[in-house]
Amino acid sequence: MTEQISFDALADKYLPLFARIAEGALDRERRRTLPAEQIGWLTQAGFTGVRVPAEFGGDGASLPQLFRLLVALASADPHIAQALRGHFAFVEDRLYAPHGDNRSLWLRRFAAGELVGNAVTEIGSVGLGEVQTTLERAAGDLTITGRKYYTTGSIFADWIDTWAGGPAGDEVAALVSTDSTRVTVTDDWTGFGQRLTGSGTAVFDAAPVQHDHVYDWTERFPYQTAFYQLVLVSVSAGIARAAVDDGIRQITTRARAFSHGNGTETRHDPQVLESIGRLAAQATAAEAITVQAAEALQGCFDARGGTEELIAERKKIAEIRSAEAQLVATRASLEAATQLFEGLGASAVSTDLLLDRHWRNARTVASHNPVAFKARIIGDFLVNGTEPPYEWTIGIVKRDAKTER
Repeated sequence: MTEQISFDALADKYLPLFARIAEGALDRERRRTLPAEQIGWLTQAGFTGVRVPAEFGGDGASLPQLFRLLVALASADPHIAQALRGHFAFVEDRLYAPHGDNRSLWLRRFAAGELVGNAVTEIGSVGLGEVQTTLERAAGDLTITGRKYYTTGSIFADWIDTWAGGPAGDEVAALVSTDSTRVTVTDDWTGFGQRLTGSGTAVFDAAPVQHDHVYDWTERFPYQTAFYQLVLVSVSAGIARAAVDDGIRQITTRARAFSHGNGTETRHDPQVLESIGRLAAQATAAEAITVQAAEALQGCFDARGGTEELIAERKKIAEIRSAEAQLVATRASLEAATQLFEGLGASAVSTDLLLDRHWRNARTVASHNPVAFKARIIGDFLVNGTEPPYEWTIGIVKRDAKTER
């Protein structure tokens, strides 16, 4: 058995690169420059294969190690961490899959730097749980046709992992090459935050799909919902840390003090110091609970090949841990992004500093899979033993007109 890589080794390899990415993050945010070059640095460094076993050319990181790295990456640039969400989810799917040529091929591709984007959600008059994108068969060939939005990371990717209705009326996941002229990805995301994730529109116009790039949707790795959510949680935790770090820099370098404050310098004002101390503790708690939830995901991965009962139990715990982490990290990121202004004065709102980006980005991430429902789901599980939902969709709820009142 291959020895598990240490987090220190992973940190030595990737944290200096994250620091380099952070150097230009503010300017990219200001100019709305997509981080294609920086994502290229990550693929060249092997970060796309950080979870891939060493025998296939990767680092062999565990899930807790991956999410510690994602928090650090999000602190450097939250857009990039979110843009890699679909990639790491598909990596996880192939890792969890039975051993075979298809699995080995993809793992080597990831280690070599190939990147996968995400395109699942459809907007407009789509029924709840329905999919309008179709995978069709003609003369033995497969093509995919449809339009997706919130296609995080796809504009940077070699492949797009998408959801479609299959030729037999089933639901499938299809890997579509972005090299095809029948695939168009547009950076038309209009959100006020996380504007550099490439979360725009992907259009498939009878784009070709290889037969061995089609997977039964119901056979994806069982903890995928918790995994997808935990990537967003790690982004929130990273934003919280970045906001605190910016607050520290502002406090440390602020020369002027208020006459009605409690110190001759802001850096020695006990009220300001208490505020930043509380925020730092929350940011640390957000990262800690993210890693704890990742340990539950690791438990799911380790149950691979076990009994259905074991897999179901591990999946349930992972979902609850992910929801708990979302509650904590969301609050931490939003509070840090707001409270960092306490005691700093009007100069802190200068557009040159762009400190508002932390709140805009935190609010945007928190609006994915709304946190409003999570505390109820956790409580219902703890009190009544109610199973948490494992698959979330959004759309129009169709009602029988006879039952309307």
